[in-house]
Amino acid sequence: MARVALVEPRTATSDVQHIYEHRLGGRPANVHKAMAHNPQALTPFLAFYQAVGKSLDRRLWEMVYLRVSFLNGCEYCAEHHIASSKKLGLGRDDWRALQAGDMSRFGEAEQAALHYAGKLTQRPSAIENADVDTLKGFFNDQQIVDLHLLVGLANMTNRFTGPLALELEFPAEPA
Repeated sequence: MARVALVEPRTATSDVQHIYEHRLGGRPANVHKAMAHNPQALTPFLAFYQAVGKSLDRRLWEMVYLRVSFLNGCEYCAEHHIASSKKLGLGRDDWRALQAGDMSRFGEAEQAALHYAGKLTQRPSAIENADVDTLKGFFNDQQIVDLHLLVGLANMTNRFTGPLALELEFPAEPA
């Protein structure tokens, strides 16, 4: 059970109802319902979520989000991104590899991004020039910035949903 009350559509303020209907197609997830306690934060969060990582391949975007969520032990985010990654062709073996940190099944660029995302999540102060130079062999500066923003977004949502014990809105499909 969530550690905070969720703002349900029927009890939401008119501003929040507008966000639910127009920005979320009438289907707010529990993360949105929790954030709705601060609609001034929910609105920019939704815009940020949509903007982050646009220069990255969507499959890589999902893989990075999953890797970070697995590292942080965030079941809520991992399950949401397992579901969305299915549409991009990722499957159980990919999820297990991301969870275990075995990147050998992925391409060189994906491996570089995933290793970097892991280090940025676990030991950000340990990032060195050589780490960024490795990325530069595969990605331009915009993509590197997008990768950083994506890792930050995933870490933020992991630290929001997990500690608040937000429940999954659909049956889990564990990796």
